[in-house]
Amino acid sequence: MAPPPLWLMRQAGRYLPEYRETRAKAGSFLNLCYNPELATEVTLQPIRRYGFDAAILFSDILVIPDALSRNVRFNVGHGPEMDPIDADGIRALSPVGVLDHLRPVFEAVSRIRAGLPVETTLLGFCGAPWTVATYMIAGKGTPDQAPARLFAYRYPEAFARLLDVLADISADYLVAQIDAGADAVQIFDSWAGVLGEAEFEAFAAQPVRRIIASVKARRPQAKIIAFAKGAGLLLKDYRQITGADAIGLDWSVPLKFAVDLQRDGAVQGNLDPMRVVAGGKALDDGIDAILQSLGHGPLIFNLGHGITPEANPDHVTALVKRVRGELA
Repeated sequence: MAPPPLWLMRQAGRYLPEYRETRAKAGSFLNLCYNPELATEVTLQPIRRYGFDAAILFSDILVIPDALSRNVRFNVGHGPEMDPIDADGIRALSPVGVLDHLRPVFEAVSRIRAGLPVETTLLGFCGAPWTVATYMIAGKGTPDQAPARLFAYRYPEAFARLLDVLADISADYLVAQIDAGADAVQIFDSWAGVLGEAEFEAFAAQPVRRIIASVKARRPQAKIIAFAKGAGLLLKDYRQITGADAIGLDWSVPLKFAVDLQRDGAVQGNLDPMRVVAGGKALDDGIDAILQSLGHGPLIFNLGHGITPEANPDHVTALVKRVRGELA
């Protein structure tokens, strides 16, 4: 059995000392996202260290609301914050100038592609409309995204417009990343798990379908991964609804269910990031279970969400060796 391709969400991040050094040079998180030279450097760091099969652009899902003049800021210890948007603000949103604002991101994509080995895939990405909308409405992340859910019920027309605007801008953003050199792209719906069945269809799945249809209409060769964290059984029809080429799975997805999903196409995931923190037998057992269940089908080995700052870089080395069969 050949080892599956391997990369890790947030593989360029605070668990690496070289990332922390580069981050200090940037002065702020957004400066790092918008500095093509430094964004390229942190994207390439985990490739140099681990030889992952894919690099993912270093950026953030909130650069789109930043480009929409929502005054995004990242405050240490508080997470991302921005000016909350209301119905009037949604009506005033315009895509004019957004791609110009994001031009440094596209320059970074081109630089990264030029700096990668030919055989290493470059992934671009964006946030899914639902997840980005939750931050725009609340002005920050909240435990169950109640502000966005309540807003959607009270102001359905305004909320539908917000999702449409974000979907259309996100599609343009992904096309520009593909044109700059991205080989594939991922759509992150990090807050899909707080939605009920009808809301998941309307707020999560359909906007992602709109993005994918728009991208593939313009770039038919595009390969797209859709990751709806926490969606559980709602993933059953997610690939068919959205048109995604592969679907990402978080660690709560049972492997028996993952096998069923894999029958329709590639799956990505789904190791618990805490196993990487723990290392040892916990890490080995988690890797082996995934490979035994999913390793014979189309699989991209990954975590079920981003690697955490507490992860030991040596544990990542052990993960890579075990997935590739280099460590008994």
